[in-house]
Amino acid sequence: MQAVPIILASMLAMTAIIAVRYLLSSGGFALATRLVRPGLYQGQGGQIGREVRWSLLSALVFGLPAGLVAWGWQNRGWTLIYTDLHAWPLWYLPLSVLAYLAAHDSWFYWTHRLMHRPALFRVAHAVHHASRPPTAWAAMSFHPWEALTGAVVIPVLVFLIPIHVAALGLVLTIMTVMGVTNHMGWEMFPRWLVRGRLGDWLITASHHQRHHEQYQCNYGLYFRVWDRLCGTDRGLSGDFAAPPAARKG
Repeated sequence: MQAVPIILASMLAMTAIIAVRYLLSSGGFALATRLVRPGLYQGQGGQIGREVRWSLLSALVFGLPAGLVAWGWQNRGWTLIYTDLHAWPLWYLPLSVLAYLAAHDSWFYWTHRLMHRPALFRVAHAVHHASRPPTAWAAMSFHPWEALTGAVVIPVLVFLIPIHVAALGLVLTIMTVMGVTNHMGWEMFPRWLVRGRLGDWLITASHHQRHHEQYQCNYGLYFRVWDRLCGTDRGLSGDFAAPPAARKG
């Protein structure tokens, strides 16, 4: 019982960290959008306000299990997170990052498809798709039930797959950046990457925008592997060059 206040403090601290990370990352890319694509979010002030409110609630949903696991790692030796760089071979560092991204991507693809079942869509996923079109602030704009499906992924993986703390930080950074950039309404990556062989397997804003246009396709998070295997890949959006008033909902 003596540990309960410390655990609660850890949960609240992690919630604050996730909330600040969201505000800084989404705010940074929203500022970039204002500079690079002025007027793109014109008339979406009310929507952006809703996106921020849902996202801050999602930060709480993400922060609670993350704070518990962080406390357990520090105080009880839970998890397979390691700090000694030589505890595993150096070649394992990039492999562990790829393993986490692949596992997260697989979980996201199938839970995302499940969220598009009519009942679950109405109850939960409709919150995310209420962003029409999404903005950089929509990265964590989820109903709490949907946020919970994303909140458990990393806390579970750290019990299953060994990872260095720095590699875990890289995974979280990739997760944050791709979550924001895939929703911001314009493509930040060069055409040679997006339209080239690498782009055939990686998800960027051009790919995820098509999901927000057509719904029943392009469900992946990082990679197009599951979409290609399951026949749900519908290619890239051609809508990015259009002015705000002409963009599809």
